[in-house]
Amino acid sequence: MPDQTPPAKLSPQPYRGRFAPSPSGPLHFGSLIAATGSYLQAKSQQGEWLIRIDDVDPPREVAGASDAILTTLEHFGFEWDGPVSFQSQRNDIYRDALNTLQRKGYIYPCACSRKQIAEAQTSSTTNAIYPGTCRNGLTQNQSIHTLRMNTQGAIIQFNDLLQGNCQYNLGTEIGDYIVLRAGGLFAYQLATGVDDALQGITEVVRGNDLLDSTPCQMLIQQHLGLDTAVYCHLPVVINDQGQKLSKRNQAPTLIDKQASVQILQALVFLGQNPPIVLKQESVSNIWQWAIANWQYAKITRQQTIPYQNIAQLKNQNYF
Repeated sequence: MPDQTPPAKLSPQPYRGRFAPSPSGPLHFGSLIAATGSYLQAKSQQGEWLIRIDDVDPPREVAGASDAILTTLEHFGFEWDGPVSFQSQRNDIYRDALNTLQRKGYIYPCACSRKQIAEAQTSSTTNAIYPGTCRNGLTQNQSIHTLRMNTQGAIIQFNDLLQGNCQYNLGTEIGDYIVLRAGGLFAYQLATGVDDALQGITEVVRGNDLLDSTPCQMLIQQHLGLDTAVYCHLPVVINDQGQKLSKRNQAPTLIDKQASVQILQALVFLGQNPPIVLKQESVSNIWQWAIANWQYAKITRQQTIPYQNIAQLKNQNYF
């Protein structure tokens, strides 16, 4: 007699999010938006929230920045799960991934410099798309400068929780991007794509400025047979000149003593409309309210939000 026992239902994969700052300087309000959005998405679903320091780019790293970032996160009441990971300690993993991609024929050596690529551009756009000069091989006299991903014919489509349906023809819109930089440095796209998959990240919540990086990382994951996360790209905070708030643009550093106020500002920016009475509460109580009331559907679908809007909040008696 055949077994009549119904098949066991597979439990859904537990939610796991992450915040992955680079140690190129202290955290600023733009960083806080990304941290807050990813944190609340995870904690509101009883999920895990990991911290990964993306120190894969030593030339841009500022001494002491990693410790300063973690200290600020602690002062702002963020509670992460498990130990902090550092990309600089995962080079063997990236090397294995790179070897696999090379063995499968997905990447190729490139001898072109940035200057040569810029000079070869016929487009007036500021984002230079690599013309594929070295795609068919190098001559004996050429030296390998970087390794690139062959994107010809690659179509990546995904449904972003905020931005909706996104589709990229990587060959024509992004080009053959670098996976190993000059000097043997692993590129951001490779390290992040590999880490998100191997760390079991189920949803990536980050700024909209990284939307174009998503298809690059997804392509790497697909070629390596790795799982791909769900994505949610938040609005980017911009300054008076329309530039993204960043360390490079001297964005104001987060102030530990103003944690409560700045968290409330982040919640307002993310459309959560916290009650004004919260400004009298502790950081812990603010997070408790935010986790219980978090709705990412309230976040604006705008790609950018001016930082100067903070001044307008004073007129609403928030601060």
